[in-house]
Amino acid sequence: MTDPLSRLRALCTRLPEVTEKLSHGEPTWFVRRAFVSYADHHHDARLAFWCAAPPGVAEELVAASPERFFRPPYVGHRGWLGVYLDVEPDWDEIAEIVTDAYRTVAPKKLVAQLDEG
Repeated sequence: MTDPLSRLRALCTRLPEVTEKLSHGEPTWFVRRAFVSYADHHHDARLAFWCAAPPGVAEELVAASPERFFRPPYVGHRGWLGVYLDVEPDWDEIAEIVTDAYRTVAPKKLVAQLDEG
C-alpha cells in the first residue's frame, strides 16, 4: 500500500501556489490559508486528514458514510470535513475532495488558474 501521506501530499502540491508547513505538529497545506491538514493519530487512534469543504458537503458525507468521514474537532463547526485514511481510501474521490477544499479557500484568481489548467 502506498504511504497515505505521500499520496495526500502529491494531491495537494499539484495545485497552484500551495505550500506545506507543520501546523500543530502535522503536515498542513496552505493556499494563503490552510485547506488540508494531515491527522496522524493527533486526536484519536485513527489516521485521517481534515479539510475545508463547500457549505453542506461535510454534513452530507458524514451522514452518508460515517465509517469514512467525520466532523473533526476544532474546525468541524466551520464546515471542515474529516476523511479517514485507515480504511481503504478511494483516491479518486479524495482527489476531488482535496480540489474542492482548495477551491473553498483559494483566491478567485487561483481558482480561475486551476480551471484553465
